[in-house]
Amino acid sequence: MSNKVDFDNYTDNYNQLLRESTGFFSASEEYFARYKIELVRKMIDRSPKRILEYGCGIGRNIPFLRSAFPDAQIEGSDISAASLEIARRDNPAVNFFVEHGDVQQGEPVDLIFVAGVFHHIPVSQRAAVTRKLFSRLSPGGELFVFEHNPFNPVTRRIVDNCPYDEDAVLLRPAELKSLMRDASLTLEGAGYCLFVPPKLSALTWLENVLGWLPLGGQYWVRGLRPA
Repeated sequence: MSNKVDFDNYTDNYNQLLRESTGFFSASEEYFARYKIELVRKMIDRSPKRILEYGCGIGRNIPFLRSAFPDAQIEGSDISAASLEIARRDNPAVNFFVEHGDVQQGEPVDLIFVAGVFHHIPVSQRAAVTRKLFSRLSPGGELFVFEHNPFNPVTRRIVDNCPYDEDAVLLRPAELKSLMRDASLTLEGAGYCLFVPPKLSALTWLENVLGWLPLGGQYWVRGLRPA
C-alpha cells in the first residue's frame, strides 16, 4: 500500500477530481450521493432519530441525508479537520466532529452511513473501526456501508487513477461481512449497485433487479446491532 493519503490536501478540488474520475458514468457528483441515500431510505423500516455519517469528508452527502430523513438529527465525522471546515460552512445546522482514535462522541445513534471509507482504512485497523461503529449504535440501530466493487474492472481503473485513492486497498464483500459479524452485528442484507448511468434513464429499473450480480460499480452491506 502507498503512503497514507492526507485528505486535507484535497479539500479544494475534491468534487472536481471526482467528476474527472467518474464523468463517464455521471457528470454530476451529486448523483452518487443521492443514489446511495435513496437506496438506504427505501430499506429503512423506521424513522431514525439520530444519524451519523462516518467519514463524511466535505459533507457532500449531508444535504441528501437531511432531505431523506428530515426529522432526524444529523451528525458528521472525519479525520480531516480541513474537510470538516468546508462541511460546517455548507451545512451550518449540522454537528461535525473530528475522529480521534477510539474516543466516543455524543449519544448513540440509530443509523450510521459510511460511503467509500473502508478502503482507506489500513487493513490492520478495520476490525477496530467496525467495533467502534457498533459501539456507537443504539440497540436496534443499523450500519450501512458502501464500498467500491473490486470485481468491476472499470471501478478498479478509476481507483488506480484517482489521486486521493493512492492508499486504497479495496475489500471484497466477504471481508466487509466478516468484519461486521466479528463486531457482533447481524447481517441484514447486501447487494451490488450502480449498474446503469443516469443518462440511460430508460434502463434504470435494472438497478432494482441486478443487486445479486457482482458487476455493479459499488456494493453495500447492512448490519444491525441486536436490540
